[in-house]
Amino acid sequence: MVGPREPKSRSLGPPSSGPLPSGATRRTAVGLILGAPLLGACSSVQQSFSQFSNPFSSGPEAGPAGPTQQPLAVGTGQVKVGLILPLSAAGNAAVAAQSMKNAAEMALAEFQNPNIQLLIKDDGGSPQGAGQGTQQALDEGAEIILGPLFAASVPATAQLTRARGISVIAFSTDSSVAGRGVYLLSFLPESDVNRIVEYSSSIGKRSFAALLPENAYGNVVEATFKQAVGRRGGRIVAFEKYGADRAGPARTVAQSLGSADALFIADDGDSVVAVAEALTAAGANLKNIQLLGTGLWDNPRVYASPLLQGGLYAAPDPAGFRAFAGRYRAKFAGEPVRTATLAYDAVALVAALARTQGPQRFSTDVLTNPSGFAGVDGLFRFRADGTNERGLAVMRVASSGSVPVAGSPKSFAA
Repeated sequence: MVGPREPKSRSLGPPSSGPLPSGATRRTAVGLILGAPLLGACSSVQQSFSQFSNPFSSGPEAGPAGPTQQPLAVGTGQVKVGLILPLSAAGNAAVAAQSMKNAAEMALAEFQNPNIQLLIKDDGGSPQGAGQGTQQALDEGAEIILGPLFAASVPATAQLTRARGISVIAFSTDSSVAGRGVYLLSFLPESDVNRIVEYSSSIGKRSFAALLPENAYGNVVEATFKQAVGRRGGRIVAFEKYGADRAGPARTVAQSLGSADALFIADDGDSVVAVAEALTAAGANLKNIQLLGTGLWDNPRVYASPLLQGGLYAAPDPAGFRAFAGRYRAKFAGEPVRTATLAYDAVALVAALARTQGPQRFSTDVLTNPSGFAGVDGLFRFRADGTNERGLAVMRVASSGSVPVAGSPKSFAA
């Protein structure tokens, strides 16, 4: 459950007592105020973290879209909240959107007497659809907009909300669409990079080599990686980017690994395995160096690769998602997509703020509280520039899956 961390300047009281919704526990109901992530033991979830988390995805995949879904209002609260999702987009986008819609409705059901009403709009996965859905939600009295999912659709929503001084909590992983009044509740690569560099430095790694993809994701990771290593007093002894041909960059990095004690590879599962194979073919012994990665390493292909065993990567503590997925499975008889927790946390957050923060509930000062909030995937906080920071765990690659080696932080540093 998501909710405000208790700020030093004021106290947020517990919600009023009353009957719990069916299936919810007292911990579920008050966790949003106490800032305690809902963690519990549930059966494992096979879906990888990266399956529906392709960074910088700007729109749905090619293919026929489904029929536009009719607007839907869920809940009877006085505070109206717009939720913009690509419910009729092509391919996996619609699958993800339906799962996120389910998660949003689940958050309402599990929250104790929420005073919000969700105005659910289908944007079809297009900027035009996002603009139309946003306009409808605003005309119906929405005080805040949750979504859209795709980066290309966020500006269409932001143009309308900024004119009215209304905030947006979008789900895109592209930091370039964040900004004044537009906050991203998503898994941003910057948090992954900062956490893994911080952790590796804490265990004595000082000299880094890196192999990154030549694409938008690689560019963001590159900037964050170089800054993070510099802040920790480390040095980069080899740095290469690759396109379709990995062999040349791999040879260059392999020749420099003797002077490095950590090798950072940031890419999705299939590509990470291919890069590791290219390095090995170039003569590198990957067992002699600490391998580092991002949350995209949460992939069965990575776990199955003998070359990547023992590698470390940053990601949300999986216990939170396992607990969430167990409750989702019981309610909807299916598996949630990995990004469904974003919709759950967004709805639980606005419900908590509507209950505790009065007329300023969705103001900049409230949303950018430096103490942050606690959600299904652990701590998060919004920065003034609209990006977010997450409190991530550090996981180690093993053939059976991932093993936590460092937990997520319980609070943010000032």
